[in-house]
Amino acid sequence: MGIFGTLLVATAGTTVYGAFDPLDNIADICKKYGLWMHVDVMLFRNIAHNYSFIGLKSGTSCILMMCAGYLFQPDKQYDTAYDTGDKTIQCGRHVDVFKLWLMWKAKGTRGFEILINKSLELAEYLYKELNSRENFELVFDPELTNVCFWYIPPNLRRIPNGPEREKLLHQVAPKIKARMIEEGTTIVSYQPHGDKVNFFRMVFSNPATRKSDVDFLLEEIERLGKDL
Repeated sequence: MGIFGTLLVATAGTTVYGAFDPLDNIADICKKYGLWMHVDVMLFRNIAHNYSFIGLKSGTSCILMMCAGYLFQPDKQYDTAYDTGDKTIQCGRHVDVFKLWLMWKAKGTRGFEILINKSLELAEYLYKELNSRENFELVFDPELTNVCFWYIPPNLRRIPNGPEREKLLHQVAPKIKARMIEEGTTIVSYQPHGDKVNFFRMVFSNPATRKSDVDFLLEEIERLGKDL
């Protein structure tokens, strides 16, 4: 969150944690001091406040520029109105919000609701599974569909908390992912964040994902990392 002149930017769903700024409280401050509030928001939550501006991520933004005539000649054998590359600053890379519009057109609001609810249910399922398994630790309690966790190999559980344990734990996720890639069974991202050493970050968005896939992921992590 930051203030730029009279603009205050908040986030509803951060990239790593999927965390939310306290939007209603921030909106009250904006109202009090006459600030413009912009929210980078994922499509998971409605924000009802008279003094807030709801926006999508920069990937769904566009800027209009002059036509690049040297790339898009008018004397082609087809209707050049279908040339879309000269309508965006990134030329052949089109405005991402168009893909969002197409998906919304195909699925409808109810379809998005079903997809989002399923993603949240899967995140909740993974959260409960992690809490029930001895060799896993949560980085934090998830707010959205991002679930961040460590796998603690049995050998590492014998080492008390401290710099040595943190150093070893930092190496666990990269080694497990390398083995995943070698075996081609599954894949999941990892990263450090702030003072947190490398952890796995599972983000649910695929409607085809099942609870059995979540079980398989955890079992693979244990299988591939138990000897570390």
